[in-house]
Amino acid sequence: MDVTDVQRLPAEQRFADELVRLRDNDKNDRPKGWQLSPRAVRSFVLGDSKLDVSQKFFGDDPLVDRCIVSLMGQQGLMLVGEPGTAKSLLSELLSAAISGDSNLVVQGSAGILEDHLRYGWNYALLLAEGPSERALVASPVLTAMRDGKVARLEELTRCAPEVQDAMISLLSEKTISIPELGPGQEVRATPGFNVIGTANLRDRGVHDMSSALKRRFNFETVQPIADREFEKALVARQVAERMAEHPRATELDEKVVDVLVAVFRDLRTGTTEEGATVATPNSVMSTAEAVNVAHAAALDAYYLDGAKTSTSHIARQIRGVVFKDDPEDARRFRSYIDQIAKARMKRDKAWSEFYKAAKKDLGSL
Repeated sequence: MDVTDVQRLPAEQRFADELVRLRDNDKNDRPKGWQLSPRAVRSFVLGDSKLDVSQKFFGDDPLVDRCIVSLMGQQGLMLVGEPGTAKSLLSELLSAAISGDSNLVVQGSAGILEDHLRYGWNYALLLAEGPSERALVASPVLTAMRDGKVARLEELTRCAPEVQDAMISLLSEKTISIPELGPGQEVRATPGFNVIGTANLRDRGVHDMSSALKRRFNFETVQPIADREFEKALVARQVAERMAEHPRATELDEKVVDVLVAVFRDLRTGTTEEGATVATPNSVMSTAEAVNVAHAAALDAYYLDGAKTSTSHIARQIRGVVFKDDPEDARRFRSYIDQIAKARMKRDKAWSEFYKAAKKDLGSL
């Protein structure tokens, strides 16, 4: 299948040209096993206008520097934060720049077993010829250790405690023993190997990490984007990328993005730019969810209305985010519309359209 037929390519393929430019111009020292120097890795993530490298992670440049330094050391890197704060994106970008491969991923869940971190077997070959290298099925972590690359462990706190415990020895000894292949058979990590884990703060209490496992990681908290203009730019750019396959659709108007981001920031922080206090929903009001709403609104406007995306389309699509977790969120959102959006509609047409569409939509609840 042609790569143009897939919905999403890994970072090392999406930004292959940028990685080539960075590699060709990279004159700085690089740690053993790394594809780029730490400075070039930073440029890949945060952008470099001289080399026409786009900024991909917004909001906290010092955080990126600390992450890069962590991955040069002996400990793993653990990215924690609220859902939708681009932890997985940052993990993918760092892996792509350091290893040239962001696909060595274990997706944490209740169904993950220790074998998913170590190795399994092709049982047809195992039965036919017994334990052998050919019958061995390496985990992403084992592959990363062999090849000197970065492995990614997504949602680690969703894994059972015994699976998490397996990570302790892997991170400490940097070794996986394979006794089925014979005495002393093992794989030792080659230079460049490290692990990036992610965990949602809302998953606390699911399967908390032990203190022993925590000591094997450097923890970095990924915060929501603090700068409003950064957030608006990011939403507009990501929606434009998603809508590229619909070339006849119009771009989002700046006023539409401004209203969308304002609503999400108000409901995320519980405080408006006017200083008013609002009830925050239990749903995650992240930048990632804002992008989803804007994308849905753009599709609604183009395919169903045959019109430019307006704030009324935003209002029609936002309930799919706000009303996910708690029935009380409908009441909280209604209060926001009646108090904040209604006050703003008197001075701004975009807010007026948003308010009227939201009131109409809420009337069905």
